[in-house]
Amino acid sequence: MTTSDDALTYVYAAAPLTADLRDVLRGLRGIYGAPVLFVPAPPGTGRGDPPAALAFATSRVPRRDFSESALKNHFEDLEWLEGVARAHHDVVQALSTRTTVLPLRMATVYQDDDRAAQALAEQYEAFAERLARLTGHTEFGVKIYLAPSASPAAGADTGTGAGAATSPGKAYLQRRKAQHNAQEAVYSQAQRAAETVGAIASRYASQHARHPTQRGALTGPGENVVNDAYLVPDPYGEPFRAAVEEAVSAFDGVRVEVTGPWAPYSFAMPPAEHQHPTAGEERGP
Repeated sequence: MTTSDDALTYVYAAAPLTADLRDVLRGLRGIYGAPVLFVPAPPGTGRGDPPAALAFATSRVPRRDFSESALKNHFEDLEWLEGVARAHHDVVQALSTRTTVLPLRMATVYQDDDRAAQALAEQYEAFAERLARLTGHTEFGVKIYLAPSASPAAGADTGTGAGAATSPGKAYLQRRKAQHNAQEAVYSQAQRAAETVGAIASRYASQHARHPTQRGALTGPGENVVNDAYLVPDPYGEPFRAAVEEAVSAFDGVRVEVTGPWAPYSFAMPPAEHQHPTAGEERGP
């Protein structure tokens, strides 16, 4: 059991403190199965009349795993990271089904609820403005992959057909040239597919974010050459997906993956926080 003395406050997201938020938190579990609660901004926070007060969605996590020193070690433990990332994502996605959320970075922790509330108060206006922009929108991801290269067919292009040079050196150069030409053709198709997606997005999406392409096991078969995110108004979400999938089906040699709808991770962009750390154990967005 984690007591108040050996626990920290983990923050998943900021959201309007509405009846919908209270409803979705009932029974919701986060990291290590801890109940997800909310920490409201202190009374009197904010200027004007926002649609609703803001709150952090939080849970209590053990200091032994989420202190600054412990996190440095855990960030090298891929299995632990995967479990925490999945729990964080699941909470944010559950919230996003009922309300607009501003996702915070994984491993955003504070010494206690009072420190979390103070941080929310300091960024209240920025969070409220950003949430207002995100209301009624969700995120869609579009990734473009090159299909795995096929070996050039035997024949004149590879130096093995009738009349081809019999020199091994010339045959090798011809094979390399054929492979290069085939790869260039695939890259050209990927570029055209990206331009097509961009043209479609200009009709549906309100914002666009470009992420670094993925490498290694994350990509599956084929090279990832485009990794983009789009903020799309809710009524246009499925038409956007359908338009992209239909348009890119005409391109050979590339695979296009449309994912979502997601909580707007790529468009949260919380400002740098003025924190009040204690003993180096407080981390924020």
